[in-house]
Amino acid sequence: MKLFDYTRTSRASDAVDLVAGHPGGAFIGGGTELTNLMKDGVLAPDLVVDVGRLDLSDIGVSKDRLHIGATARMRDVADHPVVRERFPVVSEALLASASPQIRNRATIGGNLMQRTRCWYYRDPGSACNKREPGSGCPALDGQNRWHAIHGGSDHCIAVHPSDLAVSLTALDATVVTLGPDGRRSIPIGDLYRLPGSTPDEETTLRHGELITGVDVPRSRLAAGSRYLKLRDRASFEFAVVSVAAALTRERGTVGDVRLAFGGIAPRPWRSPEAEDALRGRPLTRATVAAAGRALVDGARPREHNAFKVELVQRALADVLEELGGLK
Repeated sequence: MKLFDYTRTSRASDAVDLVAGHPGGAFIGGGTELTNLMKDGVLAPDLVVDVGRLDLSDIGVSKDRLHIGATARMRDVADHPVVRERFPVVSEALLASASPQIRNRATIGGNLMQRTRCWYYRDPGSACNKREPGSGCPALDGQNRWHAIHGGSDHCIAVHPSDLAVSLTALDATVVTLGPDGRRSIPIGDLYRLPGSTPDEETTLRHGELITGVDVPRSRLAAGSRYLKLRDRASFEFAVVSVAAALTRERGTVGDVRLAFGGIAPRPWRSPEAEDALRGRPLTRATVAAAGRALVDGARPREHNAFKVELVQRALADVLEELGGLK
């Protein structure tokens, strides 16, 4: 491992100034992600600034929103009684993430900023456009079972790893940041980039910009939400596919609906087309099937992940049946 400087600060503004002033600077929260990447030789920051003890661990609920501080632990948010009752998709996504030991340590901000589990990215001996721009993407014609069927490019088909980000996308959450130019509020749909020709640019955050919290609208949609994660084993595994769904019912039909998906794209994948196939219609097997077809329209599966096209449609049907029953 390359030698690096380490410092801890009690003020978010100081942490931002430190990282912004060092091109090789990086934030560390719970330490469950960055340390592994450093040990594996994937990342090699010159300066590591510990933000895990910043006073940003609040979980606050008002009449119109839920606010989660960036240093709140995943466990504490998942177990919070209001989150479990009024924002179940968030609690379920967190409880489906990692292991209890990791959830006890990992932070909300760190979870949103974790890097892809693509094995080519995580192996410094392999080419990877995300890690070394211009070196190539072996996943295109290699082992691509876990990779994207939507949103990829000829430069990268890695998928986004965060369950939490998928659930927050379904609830139209806003990410609050502090950077060298001050504070920003970023709709979560604008936080993550598609790879295009620059897969190394994963988010719209500037260097030195720190996530300080997340705001989630409080609504009937949030209260009527669920998360389903399909994975290869029951614990400490990333999604093969996942579904976050939130809906309301009006006189026997779907009133409003939000759908977001994990394991199928380089960022949490929102499907307005699938939502439109459900909105204003009765929740029947026929309408759910139409939503599933709309979801996978335009998908570009590879040799080893074509099964995701059917699997994500089945996962969507299971979540919607749990939410409202199918006729």
